[in-house]
Amino acid sequence: MVRTRFEWDSDKDAENQSKHGASFSRAQYAFADTQRVIAKDVTHSQTEERFYCFGEVDGGVLTVRFTYRTSAIRIIGAGCWRKGKLIYERENQIHQ
Repeated sequence: MVRTRFEWDSDKDAENQSKHGASFSRAQYAFADTQRVIAKDVTHSQTEERFYCFGEVDGGVLTVRFTYRTSAIRIIGAGCWRKGKLIYERENQIHQ
């Protein structure tokens, strides 16, 4: 069984928790959602390809910005944003 490895900058994690209320350790769980949605982050992909993962964590939809570096997923940012929830619901055809 192959395990996915995650990494992040601890200072960026602390900043993200303060600003958006989501830790990067919690953000990892968005990738475990079997209905997660992965999308390319076209706006921020100038120097390296970046992506979004929209996945359910603790009853809410978490948006995680990330990139692939060597053999790890590097988390760049995370939060519960309305736009991410709408994309998740649209892609999974969830009607509230």
